[in-house]
Amino acid sequence: MIKRVLLVILTLLLLLAPSHINAQSDISISNPACHSERSEESHSAQDKLSEAPFAMLRTTSGDPSLWLRVTTEQADSGIVVLNSSVEVHFPVALIFNLEAESDVDIVSARLHYQVDKMNYAQVITEGWADFAPASRIETSWVWDMRKSSLPPGAAVVYWWTIKDAIGNEVETSPSVIYFDDNRYHWRNLTEGDITLFLYEEDDSFAWELMMACQQGLARLTRDIGTYPERPIQIYVYASAGDLQGAMIFPQEWTGGVAFTEFGIIAIGISPDKVDWGKAALAHELTHLVVHQATFSPYGRLPTWLDEGLAMYSQGELDPSFRAQLDKAISEDRLISVRSLCSPFSSQPEKAYLSYAESYTLVEYLLDNYGGNKMLNLLTLFKQGNTYDEALTKVYGFDVDGLDALWRKTLKNPVVQAGAVWLHPALIAVLSALATSLALAGALALEEWTWHRSCSKLS
Repeated sequence: MIKRVLLVILTLLLLLAPSHINAQSDISISNPACHSERSEESHSAQDKLSEAPFAMLRTTSGDPSLWLRVTTEQADSGIVVLNSSVEVHFPVALIFNLEAESDVDIVSARLHYQVDKMNYAQVITEGWADFAPASRIETSWVWDMRKSSLPPGAAVVYWWTIKDAIGNEVETSPSVIYFDDNRYHWRNLTEGDITLFLYEEDDSFAWELMMACQQGLARLTRDIGTYPERPIQIYVYASAGDLQGAMIFPQEWTGGVAFTEFGIIAIGISPDKVDWGKAALAHELTHLVVHQATFSPYGRLPTWLDEGLAMYSQGELDPSFRAQLDKAISEDRLISVRSLCSPFSSQPEKAYLSYAESYTLVEYLLDNYGGNKMLNLLTLFKQGNTYDEALTKVYGFDVDGLDALWRKTLKNPVVQAGAVWLHPALIAVLSALATSLALAGALALEEWTWHRSCSKLS
């Protein structure tokens, strides 16, 4: 009787196995994209503005008196600036405040600001404060980050131009404000061109991450000759959730972001995921350094090269990516190199395959032609050469030629004769079925033996 009950239980497990495995598969496959940007949050930026007080951030001089800054150099014009300050509510807004007076009505107040980042030309942005003309004004201009956001630590230089009704005009001296994430008490660790900002108290954790960054930079210099064009700041959040709280419209899978034009990386690394964090830092550092080295208005890198270099800098290809690649090789469904020049698919399986192929493409070029040619290739892309032109000048073949040569180096995964790939759910079902049949056979044999014994006794 007990064995019959076991048979029923095994049969139920057999029926439930596929749905359980499919659920596990859905959980384990996540979007592998390395850059964030961006989706809707559940709360609006205006809601967040009312949740916490504003705070003053550091200035280049470190002088907190810049919070309430009275200028005396404007006295000759008749216009006096009584207060020029900035309120910061990270990550949703910067509010530039102005208080001024004159003998006659002040009719305009214009804010000028410049963001410290790589630009093709000098860019100064302006914002006009809204107020009714008066001899004394208190006004402000709001930078709403929902329209154009800044990463943590970004520096902004700003100044005001103020005019009155009889044509007097005054321009305040430039000041600097840093868009720091003041929700946390940051400490920093600097080594060479890299500064890590952390709020965790574990020094060994900080140094382990720093060593991973330095090793990543050393590999880039050794393999392709690239190096940072400007100092790099890395903000290490204690979790992906903390990181996403630093962004306006984060994706739920966002784990790290490279703000290449700012020289800033923001990443979420918990101490129990330090190995993942070190690999992710190497990945994002590569994006940042390569983009700085190729920064140009004339063109951009093919996606396979951008992502392939970042994947290569992490080290050996992860087994999960290798499995996707082997499966695609055996089924003859590799994505063409020309297709990989464009942004990757949002479908997880295709995205994993795209990253895996990109890794092997970069590996092929570096192993067979060396780092000097890779650096020449990056230089040609910076100069505005097309994908085909740059590859032909450096290697003697275009995108399709690279595709053909690369495919010849890929080996079919070793499989036994006649073996076929089976879905994990099907494997589970077959295993459960085999177990059930074995138990049923044992019960049948026992029953036959019992009947035979009874017949002999009679």
